[in-house]
Amino acid sequence: MSVITDEQVREQILQHINGNRVALFMKGMPESPRCGFSARVVERMNALGEEYAAVDVLVDPRIRQVLAAHSNWPTIPQLFVDGELVGGCDIVEELAESGELATIVRGG
Repeated sequence: MSVITDEQVREQILQHINGNRVALFMKGMPESPRCGFSARVVERMNALGEEYAAVDVLVDPRIRQVLAAHSNWPTIPQLFVDGELVGGCDIVEELAESGELATIVRGG
């Protein structure tokens, strides 16, 4: 079994952010969120009916550390659209309530 370096973790995070138009870093996966905040963002994203990639930050604790350093955002979940951080649970919920989340995620 090969050991993954911190730099490789960083590269994988950047691949997810830049390789997917919409990327969600969360605890668990959309089918089985492992925290309430992640579950709430998944509900908001699923309600839009748009595709998004998800990454479970619990598989390696370094993902959270490297992601937080990259985004300058300490909490999980984190939603990225077009390579840019949209925000965490509270921001996603505010954007969903105002209708802005649909515009951001759909690229309109």
